[in-house]
Amino acid sequence: MNKTQIIKEAKKVLKIEIESIKTLNSSFNDSFYNIVNTMFNTTGLIVVTGIGKSGHIANKISATLSSTGTPSHFVHPSEASHGDLGSITENDCILAFSNSGQSNELNDIINYAKRFGIPLLSISSNKNGLLSKKSNYSIVFKKPTEACPLNLAPTSSTTMSLIIGDAIAITLLKMRGFKKTNFSNLHPGGNLGKDLVKLSEIMHDKSELPLVNENELMSKVLILITEKSFGCVGVINKKGNLIGVITDGDLRRNMNSDIVNKKAKSVMTHNPYLASQDTIVAEALNIMNTKKITSLFICKNKKPIGIVHIHDLLRLST
Repeated sequence: MNKTQIIKEAKKVLKIEIESIKTLNSSFNDSFYNIVNTMFNTTGLIVVTGIGKSGHIANKISATLSSTGTPSHFVHPSEASHGDLGSITENDCILAFSNSGQSNELNDIINYAKRFGIPLLSISSNKNGLLSKKSNYSIVFKKPTEACPLNLAPTSSTTMSLIIGDAIAITLLKMRGFKKTNFSNLHPGGNLGKDLVKLSEIMHDKSELPLVNENELMSKVLILITEKSFGCVGVINKKGNLIGVITDGDLRRNMNSDIVNKKAKSVMTHNPYLASQDTIVAEALNIMNTKKITSLFICKNKKPIGIVHIHDLLRLST
C-alpha cells in the first residue's frame, strides 16, 4: 500500500466506527438508568469482567471507575473459575462486557451471581444471549459493522462498549459530587510534574521581596510585614546577605511597649532556613512542614532573590 492508500484506509476505519457510535443513542435508556442506579447504591465494589477484547475494555472501565470515585476491580473470567470468585462479595455488583453475550468463559461468574444474589449487569450487542437474559439489567447496543474488512476483529464493537462504560463512570462521578480535589487525591502521580517544579519558576522576587536592613527600626519593620503579606521579613546586612528573619512568632516573643524602638537585628531569628532556586516544590513543602514555617526565602550566594509562601506551593499541588 502506498501513502495515499494507507491514509484512505485509516479514514475508512474512522468513518465506520463513527457510524457505529451514532447508533448508541438508543442504548441510553431505562436499562442505562437502572445500571447506573444499581452501581450508585452498591455498598461494596463494582466487579468488572470480560474476556478477550471485551476483557481489555472491562479492565479499562474498572480503572476509570476507581479513579473517579466508584471503587472497582477487574476479575478475569478464567481466574474467577480458579478461585478468584472468592474476591466477589454479596455487597458487590458485577458489570460484564461481552459483544456476543455468549462467551462460555463468563458462565461461572453468571452462575455465582445468581447463586448468591449478587446484582449482575451487562453490556453486549445480543439481547438474546445468555448474558443479557441472566442479567438483572442489560444494556444492548446495535450490533455494528466492524472496521475490520473481514467484519471479524472487534473494532467498532469495542469502541461502543468503551463509550458506554465511560458514560456510566462519568454519570456516577457527577452523582457522587466528585470534585477536582478528589481526583487529585486519587491521582498523586498526576501531580508529579507539579511537585518537580523549581522554586525559581514560582517565587516572588524583586519588589515583592519583604527585606529590611539589620539596623532598621521595628516601627518600619512592622509596617513592611503588613504591606508584603508574607507574615515575615528578611533581614540583610551591609553586604546584602540574608542573616535572619522576623516572623509573627518573633514579634510575639519580643512584644512590649518598647518594641518599636528596637532594631531588626535584635528581634530577628538568626540562621533561618533557606532554599536555592533549584529546590523543587516537593522539597520545599517538606522543609516547611518539618520546620513548621509558612514562608521560605530563596537565596543565591547568601543573597535573597525570592520568597515563597506555603499557600503558593499548596495551590500548585492541588
